Order: sequence, then C-alpha cells, then structure tokens
Amino acid sequence: MRLLLDTHVLIWALNAPERLATRAREAIEAEENEVFVSVISPWELAIKGAREGLLLPGDLKRQLADQRFDLLPVLLRHTDPLESMHRHHGDPFDRMLVAQAISEGLTLVTADRKLRDYQVSLMPAI
Repeated sequence: MRLLLDTHVLIWALNAPERLATRAREAIEAEENEVFVSVISPWELAIKGAREGLLLPGDLKRQLADQRFDLLPVLLRHTDPLESMHRHHGDPFDRMLVAQAISEGLTLVTADRKLRDYQVSLMPAI
C-alpha cells in the first residue's frame, strides 16, 4: 500500500501515534507499505501551524528518515487535478494533498471528513 499522510496525521504519527486508529497506525508502521509526506505539510505547518496548535518539529528531516517516510515533492503534474476539482474544502493545502494523492495513486490518511467529497482513495486516521 502507498500512503500519503495528511499534515495532522504526520504530527500524530511522530508525536502521538496512540491518537491514530489501529488500522491507520498499523498501515503506517508496516514495513511493506510506502509512506509519503508531502513537502506541502511542513509548508502548511510553518504558515499556520502555531495558530492551530500544530508545531513543526525542529528535526523533521531526521524524524522522517527514522520513520522511513519518503518526502514527496510538488510537481507540475500534481496541479492537473486541481483544474477540475470542486471546492468542497476551503483549505488550499488539503486540496493540494488530494491532488498529489490522485496524481500519484496514493491513499490519503486523514481525519478530515470533508475530504470524502473528493474522488481520492482515503484511509480514516481516527
């Protein structure tokens, strides 16, 4: 399975894995699965994290490596789904994560129920 972690799921996976549903936690921890973190997530945390109580870990690069999480860059082709994407969700960071998941054939792990309105593979985080 190929997973993309929503920003809040990344924080939980690193700092409070007990907050995750058993299925999500086991999928993230399973060695046979590929787990991606978009560069969108640290960007989102830097811009609005403190306001929402989500802090960017100072040693994020090391933590990603320790957890075997792959960093997913933003590529021009990731913007293709955005052209036809409805604005079910007002957060541009979340819409970009959805677009990346669609473009890369990834399952987005999230607790955000609004994302169910998009044609993307989702795994509930809680």
